[in-house]
Amino acid sequence: MLAGMAVDEAVAAQPRRRRGPGPRFGLILVAVLALLFGVPWATLFWSGNAWPAPAVIAGTLVFVLAAAAFPVLMFRGHGRHDDRCARIADTTLGVLWVLFVWSLLGQAAGAVLALAGVADPVRSRLVTASVVVVSLVLLVWGHVEAMRVSRVRRVDVTLPRLGRGLDGLRVVLITDTHYGPIDRSRWSRGVVEVVNSLRPDIVAHTGDIADGEVPQRIAQASPLGDVRAELARVYVTGNHEYMSGAQGWVEYMSSLGWEALHNRHLVVSRGGDSLVVAGVDDRTAAGSGVPGHHADHEAALAGADPDLPVLLLAHQPQQISGAVAHGIDLQLSGHTHGGQMWPFHYLVRIDQPVLQGLSRHSERTQLYTSRGTGFWGPPFRIFAPSEITLLTLRSAS
Repeated sequence: MLAGMAVDEAVAAQPRRRRGPGPRFGLILVAVLALLFGVPWATLFWSGNAWPAPAVIAGTLVFVLAAAAFPVLMFRGHGRHDDRCARIADTTLGVLWVLFVWSLLGQAAGAVLALAGVADPVRSRLVTASVVVVSLVLLVWGHVEAMRVSRVRRVDVTLPRLGRGLDGLRVVLITDTHYGPIDRSRWSRGVVEVVNSLRPDIVAHTGDIADGEVPQRIAQASPLGDVRAELARVYVTGNHEYMSGAQGWVEYMSSLGWEALHNRHLVVSRGGDSLVVAGVDDRTAAGSGVPGHHADHEAALAGADPDLPVLLLAHQPQQISGAVAHGIDLQLSGHTHGGQMWPFHYLVRIDQPVLQGLSRHSERTQLYTSRGTGFWGPPFRIFAPSEITLLTLRSAS
């Protein structure tokens, strides 16, 4: 079985030819944008509100212009790394998502009001007012949640194979910092201060450091060089590194004194007992075209004592199947952001086996999935708070 997986991983390591988006993708994009813009527009301006004609015309023009500008801003912002355009596009996307979700819920509430005998335009105006108020509250609160320094989440994890000398080992996990178009240098320094205050033995970063190349984000990323750990600072790539110069980030983290676990491992010891700390590239690495990058569990564990417990860093929870096949004791992952903006987590669960927290996947293998320390894109976190995770490892004895 392991030999078969090795062959699969070797095949996956070959760069895949990238194809441009076809007509189907274009149709899907148009349909998504029509829904994201159309549902809020209908709720706010069209459905039974009986607003004066100038208000309807003005509101419609705003939505039409925003819908036309949005793809251009998104392309320039994330395709050509124009931070100003990216900030506008990302914020627009977040506002649209919240308005879309609560417009749908508002229309459902409107149906209930209709059954109760409440007629238009009172019914539709009540729905519109509710959608606007709830959306504004959630967006303000969600922005504050996204921009604040993450809270500490404390989790105890028992590893039966962990030696008594390593009982109480403190592992601090940060992930998905996503340094990006919004300058969060101060936030980055705050995260480092919290991490250091936890007196970690090991600090792990499981990828998606930034959206952008190293020179673009160096001011935000450089505080990571001040992270202190008794035994090790370790890092693996996430999927966003493969859109932002992955090898550059591997080299930069190494220059800051972090161990870049690019399909490799190290061994930490305390009290006469040892732990293998391994890492694999993100599962998108093989198709990225970056030479030498692909998830390779066998290379990561080559030469490791099979009797020692293994802590594995892998960006995506979906990589847990490889961890189970290779007898990993605990995998640390991020990627999901806990959904970031409710109810997006339902879509995340289609792609990932776990949304957040500690889960078991075999008699030996456990997985801890962080909700992420930063945020991607829209500067909002709604019902999905960020976290800096303190995992205390416990031996069964």
